[in-house]
Amino acid sequence: QVQLAESGGGLVQPGGSLRLSCAASGFTLDNYAVGWFRQAPGKEREGVSCIESSDGSTDYADSVKGRFTISIDNAKTTAYLQLNSLKPEDTAVYYCAASIGACRGGYSSLLRYLEVWGQGTLVTVSS
Repeated sequence: QVQLAESGGGLVQPGGSLRLSCAASGFTLDNYAVGWFRQAPGKEREGVSCIESSDGSTDYADSVKGRFTISIDNAKTTAYLQLNSLKPEDTAVYYCAASIGACRGGYSSLLRYLEVWGQGTLVTVSS
């Protein structure tokens, strides 16, 4: 069965860090773009970051640039999102997605050509 499973969420104080993982099962992330999205209560889903498994090129939303780092392991089985300098407004459910779209096409394109979507992991930033 083809699945993505996110993990690593939790409760953290402002200024803290978390590392989210996105593990693929039943397939590899090779030849996919992997995107991280988030959705806060009462807000629309937002594209956060994207990485091309083919060449490692990345993209970040302005709201997280300089604080979050996306990466993928050499085996192309797990993608990561390192969250640093967290703010209360980063509180959301974070989802990863494997898409045959391209990062350079934007987050709407990633969703349009979505192949696999994870179940999400909750990140809460609060003192």
